[in-house]
Amino acid sequence: MIAGPGGYVRLRPLGDPDAIKGKGVDREVVRRAWQLARPYRGKLAAFVWLLVVSAGLGALPALLIGRIVNAINAGDRRLIVVLVGVLAAVALAEVVVSLVERYLSATVGEYFILDLRRRLFRHVQTLPLAFFTRTQTGSLVTRLNNDVVGAQRALTGTLGTIVGNAIGVSVTLGFMFSLSWQVTLLSLTLLPLFILPARMVGRRLQGLARRGMELNAEMNTTMTERFHVAGALLVKLFGRADAETDRFAGKAQRVADIGVSTAMYSRALFAALGLVGALATALVYLVGGYLVTSPVSALDVGIVVTLGIYVTQLYAPLAQLSNAPVDLMTALVSFERVFEVLDLPRVIEEREDAVELTEPEGNVRFEAVWFRYPAAFGSSLESLEGVRPEHGADASDWILTGIDLDLPAGGMVAVVGTSGAGKSTLSSLIPRLYDVTEGRVTIDGHDVRDLTVESLTRAVGVVSQDPHLFHESIADNLRYANPDATDADIERACRAARIHDTIAKLPDGYDTIVGERGFRLSGGEKQRVSIARVLLKDPAVVVLDEATAHLDTGSERLVQEALRETLKDRTSLVIAHRLSTVVDADLIVVLDAGEIVERGTHTELLARGDRYAELVHTQLVESSTP
Repeated sequence: MIAGPGGYVRLRPLGDPDAIKGKGVDREVVRRAWQLARPYRGKLAAFVWLLVVSAGLGALPALLIGRIVNAINAGDRRLIVVLVGVLAAVALAEVVVSLVERYLSATVGEYFILDLRRRLFRHVQTLPLAFFTRTQTGSLVTRLNNDVVGAQRALTGTLGTIVGNAIGVSVTLGFMFSLSWQVTLLSLTLLPLFILPARMVGRRLQGLARRGMELNAEMNTTMTERFHVAGALLVKLFGRADAETDRFAGKAQRVADIGVSTAMYSRALFAALGLVGALATALVYLVGGYLVTSPVSALDVGIVVTLGIYVTQLYAPLAQLSNAPVDLMTALVSFERVFEVLDLPRVIEEREDAVELTEPEGNVRFEAVWFRYPAAFGSSLESLEGVRPEHGADASDWILTGIDLDLPAGGMVAVVGTSGAGKSTLSSLIPRLYDVTEGRVTIDGHDVRDLTVESLTRAVGVVSQDPHLFHESIADNLRYANPDATDADIERACRAARIHDTIAKLPDGYDTIVGERGFRLSGGEKQRVSIARVLLKDPAVVVLDEATAHLDTGSERLVQEALRETLKDRTSLVIAHRLSTVVDADLIVVLDAGEIVERGTHTELLARGDRYAELVHTQLVESSTP
């Protein structure tokens, strides 16, 4: 399932008859697909032209063989040599045309996939976080793999097959009717005996393919979850290895059974095609032979032989054309699913007149900021413009209400409060992970919505409570912040983050692969690597979102030392659960239900004896409880 306007959309596998039931050709989908293929239209035109040439060349050998038979009967050796030479030349031409045709098809198909995947990947990267919190990763992977490949097959495979078969059938029938319309009509009388059963078997094969893909998707999901470090650990801790194996084997067994059924149905289909084709050929020779031996017939042996060969070439493409509407609609469904993702609006857009934030000082200000999340991703596609609760909206919708807050350059402002107060939401507005509903957030007097995304992300660094590391080396993870960083830059940042000595003790040092999500490192080590990554970025503004919330005392001490180095001479917004980490802040604000209810220094707020003092007292009680 994938999040979309109005909720979730369930993905159907390629070739699913239910996905195309009752559908007609959507002209808008065709238009957009043709628009995507604009860079390849010249090669597509050449590809179609070669299909015509190939069909013509494919029809010539049967005609030449018939002439050779007549030449043999007439004893004309010179003509036999000429006709055999022409036959060899036609075969050579077919090979050349086939190679060029395949080159064009492969070039268009592969580079079309490249362009489409690049566009999809880029678009998904720009979608809001709400999209990722409501969408299964597997669904996105399906869009970038199966659906893109399905769209490519529609452009070259399905289009080429339909056009090639249509041209081949037309050329073959044209030659057959020109030779003998009576024999041609008789040879087509057996066609319904094959097409009707073929369509029934085709639907059965589609059903088997659909079920096979569903089971393969389930197996992939099982493997992804169980082969993940956390999933493998859970299986081991609960001793479920045998049960998981049996469960996986059950699905694999059903896939194997479907494979056997598919193989038998396919073989039956080809056997039926061969049988009907053989019967049609026999009918041609029966009727043709009767006419040839008739004293008044204009047919000769060569024509009968030619017609017999044409019949064997005719039935397979005719059978495929009978399923052309299903193939075409299935292909268009792939395009529809690709367009569903491309049509998802990017809520965070860069304005055309966006300005570059150069040499930022780090003055941050929240001016009358109101914010609310959409109820579902579908509503997030709509405008975030709204009215204040007193103007009619439900007050419970608002996460932040009327926030006014100054973060002077180089200063440290801490935000504290109970869970769900809106602290993380507040911090996410600075790097523009979300846009405010009302009011504005500024850096050095510039509304963040007026800045280029690149310059804004360069100016703001974030250290979260659960830092993410890619399955790459430590050095590669660090250079994610600054691809041009030298080894000396990396070591300097890691020393400042109090992580260099730990890395140096690893067998591969900075080339150590951290594992998926950094599982080879402890929580404190991952946190210090993420701090070093921010130091390499060298931002003017740093956001710490409960960076020490889940660390033990020893790790917290090291991280605190690293953070002091990180925050030096930088503007910082610190979201803190452990109040001991913010006692030295220049300003502490207490957030409750999206409102700032208190502000002041640690000493001032304690003396006031209100919310902040209660939070401090609660933590002291919790820490002293055995």
